[in-house]
Amino acid sequence: MIRFIAIRLVEIAAMLALMSFVIYALIGLMPGDPIDLMMGADPHLSAADLVRLKALYGIDRPLIARYFGWAHAALCGDLGYSRLFAAPVVATLLPRLGNSLALWGASFAAAFAASLGLGIAAARRPRSRFDAAVNLACFAGVSLPTFWLALILILVFAQGLGWLPASGMGSAGNGGLWDWLRHLVLPVATLAIASIGGYTRYVRAAMRDALGQDHIRTARAKGASEARIIWRHALRGALVPIATILALSFGTLVSGALVTETMFAYPGMGKLIFDAVMGNDYNLALAALLLATAVTMLANLAADLAYAWLDPRVAYR
Repeated sequence: MIRFIAIRLVEIAAMLALMSFVIYALIGLMPGDPIDLMMGADPHLSAADLVRLKALYGIDRPLIARYFGWAHAALCGDLGYSRLFAAPVVATLLPRLGNSLALWGASFAAAFAASLGLGIAAARRPRSRFDAAVNLACFAGVSLPTFWLALILILVFAQGLGWLPASGMGSAGNGGLWDWLRHLVLPVATLAIASIGGYTRYVRAAMRDALGQDHIRTARAKGASEARIIWRHALRGALVPIATILALSFGTLVSGALVTETMFAYPGMGKLIFDAVMGNDYNLALAALLLATAVTMLANLAADLAYAWLDPRVAYR
């Protein structure tokens, strides 16, 4: 087990190094650089100022030399300075990461709890009317555009009924917990409703397969209760494929939900990454995208380790 984890960690480090170069190269090859943007914003800058600023920021060097300079500084703990937000990258990144964690964590918990109940109930009644209704609802949920769903929720609950705020993270002059939770309701509901359909289909398929196994028939023949069969025997086996889906979803944990955050003016990681890439903010875009990559790969490692706990037949050598 320890050797398996060590090998995977080395693979993750190598992949992060490769991804850092790919991301840096793609951003560096975009038309225009930060100094050109500064030049366009300030007509008083001369050509001499342009040359001096490019030398100061190192943009006059070849791309590969700039990358190795950034990599050396990053390994020393210096992720650089964000040009768009006029602050260190870490100070810009951490608050947005916390906002996305709260949004994604709440929406994921709500979506998975609902899909677990619906998926198990549908798997216990295959080809019934309830199963067909759940399937139809899942297809509708997967097909719903996120921006349209966000607009409907805003029109109904914010503009029509006036129960909830339409955007932001807090009201002016009111920074309490209750006010923050009220602002979180609509974006959480949007992400949860958009995710329930997909999660429910995975849970239903995994549970149907688990309930058809021989050990489930043996447990029923021995007189085990239906609740024990579902929660003790079938669900544990069904969680093995579901763990993979959940691990892949962890990329959203740090990359954020760009459409939802934009619709509700929510300051999360999705909008931050979009602004950094479009504004050629190299340091901020690199740190945010690499953070999303690292969390996704570590989540996949955690899912691989969870397989052995969920299924005793799995062993790592």
